[in-house]
Amino acid sequence: MKDFSGRIAVVTGGGSGIGRELVRQLVAEGCHVAMADVSASGMAETERLCRDDGMPQGTRIASVVTDVSDEEQLEALRGEVAREFGTDHVNLLINNAGIGAGASMFVSSREEWERTFAITFGGVYLGTRVFLPAVTASDEGWIVNVSSVNGFWATPGGGNPNSAYSTAKFAVKGFTESLVCDLRVNAPHVGCSLVMPGVIGTDIIGNSYRISAGREDEDTPTMAELAVMRARIAKRGMDEGAMSDAEVIAMESKMSDGYRTTAPTTAAEAATIILDGVRAGQWRILVGEDAYELDALVRADPQSAYDPEFYVLFKTPELVGQRAK
Repeated sequence: MKDFSGRIAVVTGGGSGIGRELVRQLVAEGCHVAMADVSASGMAETERLCRDDGMPQGTRIASVVTDVSDEEQLEALRGEVAREFGTDHVNLLINNAGIGAGASMFVSSREEWERTFAITFGGVYLGTRVFLPAVTASDEGWIVNVSSVNGFWATPGGGNPNSAYSTAKFAVKGFTESLVCDLRVNAPHVGCSLVMPGVIGTDIIGNSYRISAGREDEDTPTMAELAVMRARIAKRGMDEGAMSDAEVIAMESKMSDGYRTTAPTTAAEAATIILDGVRAGQWRILVGEDAYELDALVRADPQSAYDPEFYVLFKTPELVGQRAK
């Protein structure tokens, strides 16, 4: 798929981060896009940015509030896409939505853990199953599933667990690699890409806390969510009892903003890399230099991948090439 102009794309998680930038870049090329997200306000902002970018004449955007862990909502999305664009086919499906909660089997609740898995893997699986007939009905189709470097290295480093998110991203990786083979046998006109980003400048931290707490938009946190925030602050050795609710919320926001602004790769850069990978027909797309470095290190010495020294090595750029050899 060398050209997205005039094509029809479905992008989940289009209300922020990489999903938003994928929508913007596709629309700028004249691609008709249906985006799904739990945040109506997030999608409205994405639409505004697309208009401000200067949408090509005749290009259309549809926004549908959708929880990708719910098959009925995904089926409703598929029906809305068919009505909006007057066709039964989709050229490009990008399963991008995901959250990063449920860090530990010991600390995180079962509900939080399973909710994270249901969105981050279940949304990819169900999204593919629901839209597969529409993609295969196209003359040329492509499916993009977004995993992570945590889909081949199950920790954010430093000995920290990342249980539900990593499990889900490993599942996305295995599912997509199997799908590559399945499509080549049963639908050879449809391609597939597995995307594995490193650290990308998005609002995933804040969005994950919000969605795992059941808030879809930027409303005031509930008392239960504030209690969780305070527990996180206390684990960092700070006196959360001396902080007002407003100070707690501000600290959480500062952490989220810091992640977004200090990441080595921006969301816009990540979206460009992904779409360039689709144009090049790549089934495996690493996003960011950190993703390439980590991939090389894990492949070179998988037995040591979870040793404390491995993370120190990864954080020392001048040693990366030496270990990867």
